[in-house]
Amino acid sequence: MGPGDLCFSSAPYLHVPLLDRLAPIKAAGFAGLTVNPGDVWALEAQGMTAGEIAGRIGDAGLTIAELDCAACWMDHQRQGADDDLSRLLRTLTAERVIETAARLGAPSVAMIDLSPLPTPVDVAAKAFAKVCDLAADHGLKAHIEFLPVGGIRSLADAWAIVSAAGRANGGITLDAWHFHRSASSLDLLHTIPGHRIHAVQLCDALPTPLADPWAELMTQRLLPGEGVIDLTGLIRTLNAIGCTAATGVEVFNLRQNDQSLAQAAQDWATHTRAVLAQARITA
Repeated sequence: MGPGDLCFSSAPYLHVPLLDRLAPIKAAGFAGLTVNPGDVWALEAQGMTAGEIAGRIGDAGLTIAELDCAACWMDHQRQGADDDLSRLLRTLTAERVIETAARLGAPSVAMIDLSPLPTPVDVAAKAFAKVCDLAADHGLKAHIEFLPVGGIRSLADAWAIVSAAGRANGGITLDAWHFHRSASSLDLLHTIPGHRIHAVQLCDALPTPLADPWAELMTQRLLPGEGVIDLTGLIRTLNAIGCTAATGVEVFNLRQNDQSLAQAAQDWATHTRAVLAQARITA
C-alpha cells in the first residue's frame, strides 16, 4: 500500500470482532487495516491460527498494515496502577506483540508510551533500539506513535528517540491529532526522511481544545476536513519528504456510537478522499 491507498485504523472499532469488520471496511474502499493484538489472541483462543486469520483478511481483499500496538516496552511501563487500563497495557509487551505480528504476517508494530510523565530520551532510545532489534529478527519495522497525553509527547520527542536509537527499521507513526495538539511543526517534519514515517493516521480537531485532552482524544476527534488541522499542509509535506505510507484514518468520536461500522467507514473514506483531492489541487 502507498499514499493513494486508504488504511482503516481499527482502534475505535475494537468492540466489533475483527472478522466482522472486514466486509464493511472493504466496501467503503479501504485497501487495508490495522489489527490489534487482542484481535489475534481472541481468535487464536477460539482455535484459529494466525495464518488462517491472515488468510481471511486477504480473502476479503484487504492488506494488514500493522499490529497496533505494544505498550509495555520500557522498564517503568511494567509498574504502576492496578486499574483495568494499566493491567491491559502491561499485557502488550514488545516481545509478545512482535511475535504475534510475525505469526500474522504484519509488516510492522506500533509502539506507544502512556506514561503520565515525559520519558527521558536516553531511556526511551535504549529501549526502542532493543525493540527494533527484536523486530528486525522477524523482518519487521517498529514505529513510535507520540501522544501529547503520554510519555513521548511530540514529533520532536519521537524523532529524537528514533535518531538516538540508530536502527534502520525504526520510525514514527504520525497521527494528525497528536501532531496538532502537541504543537509539532511542519518545518520539523520537512527535515525527517520520508522513509522514517512508517504510518500515517488522519483525523481532525476542534477549534478549541477541551479541558480534558484524554477525553477529546478518545471521544471528540473529527472527520478529516471538519476541523482546524492543516491537513493539506501535512499531506503536502509528507509527499515532499517522500513518505510512502498508506493514508490511514483514525477517528474517535461519540457520534459514531449511533452509526453502523459500514456508515462510519464510508464517512471516513469520503472525507479523507476529499482532503487528499484538495491537497493535490492546492499543491
